[in-house]
Amino acid sequence: MADINRRRLLVAGGALGTFGALGLASPARARSLWTWSPAGSVAGKGAGLDPEWVWDDEIDAIIAQVIERGQVPRVNDLLRGWVRNDQPLPDGLPGDLRAWMEEARKLPSWADPKKLQDAVDFTRKKGLYTGVLYGLGSGLLSTAIPREARAVYYSKGGADMKDRVAKTAQLGYDVGDRYAYKPQGGMIATSVRTRLVHAAVRHLLPQSPGWSRTSGGQTVPISQADMMVTWHSLPTYVMGKLRDWRVPITATEAAGFLHVWQVSAHMLGIRDEYIPATWDEANAQSRQVLDPIVDHTPEGAALTDALLGIIAEVDAGLTEPLINAFSRYIVGDRVGDLIGLDREPLLKPVISGAWPLVVAFREGLIPLPGVPSIAWVLEEALRKFVLLFMSEGRPIHLEIPDANRPL
Repeated sequence: MADINRRRLLVAGGALGTFGALGLASPARARSLWTWSPAGSVAGKGAGLDPEWVWDDEIDAIIAQVIERGQVPRVNDLLRGWVRNDQPLPDGLPGDLRAWMEEARKLPSWADPKKLQDAVDFTRKKGLYTGVLYGLGSGLLSTAIPREARAVYYSKGGADMKDRVAKTAQLGYDVGDRYAYKPQGGMIATSVRTRLVHAAVRHLLPQSPGWSRTSGGQTVPISQADMMVTWHSLPTYVMGKLRDWRVPITATEAAGFLHVWQVSAHMLGIRDEYIPATWDEANAQSRQVLDPIVDHTPEGAALTDALLGIIAEVDAGLTEPLINAFSRYIVGDRVGDLIGLDREPLLKPVISGAWPLVVAFREGLIPLPGVPSIAWVLEEALRKFVLLFMSEGRPIHLEIPDANRPL
């Protein structure tokens, strides 16, 4: 199948691209916030530049020329079938673009196949938890990141908000795919194509009056700081919630989970000096750059509505109040209020009491009689939600945009 489907997509298309979770999360932050030392990175060293002022200069210049020359449709057509890591690049690409892509598709020298397999094993065992946290936790948290919400909204893909949110939630599932970075997998191809999407958005979005009016003074989106903010809304946030829920995780599993996200960050163009080397460093960086900047925006509220619309499709809305209550339980009242989640006062105490029992039973910590029936209703609703995003049936296109959202 030439098109990228849900299982193969990291995060796709138009506005969002693969780190449309990651790439378009541009927090409203001041330069003075960045004090994190590159000594704590996978590189162990670096220039110490504030990532707010670092982008992806080489491919930005190449893609700007592709857009200006009107070559986007041709390049998209050529790349439509390039979906496997081991496929050669298609003939006919502009020479400078082809040369850049050949270099960009190489895994970092520090990528560890054993740790990448450990990440696959971890996801296989803990997939319900991570799936729910990616889709409901990270997905909703991203709508409370002001620059991310605005960048998504005003880009070309913002015209189809539900599609954009669905692709964001897909990120976590594909990072855990068993073939992700193997020859028959698709993460390398998807990552490279995503960098093309990000470069196009950096060129196009400053031309959008709507984005320029609301960007808070940012003149070029998707900086390295922006990407790291959303990176933390995914693995750092997910691991934190798993710890809060007392999900048993071995040191090997935790290291593997971190490593696959470190490799993914590198492949999506984040410099090694900004990628945390350990969970302690990740948590420290997250507290500095993500925690202080969550806020309400009209664009974020629209994204929230889109995500909740997807949830309603699971079973025609029958369990929507239950999942709304669970979503608030996951993200907390502060974020829940910012993005307009219903409070569901009757269900809130039920969820807070039932979910820890679901976790405890699934992990073999308590016997079945200790779990109330409502817990199984919740688990089944969440399972359906996860399966919705895992569906193979809906093709998703990862293409370079050539315009912004129509006014």
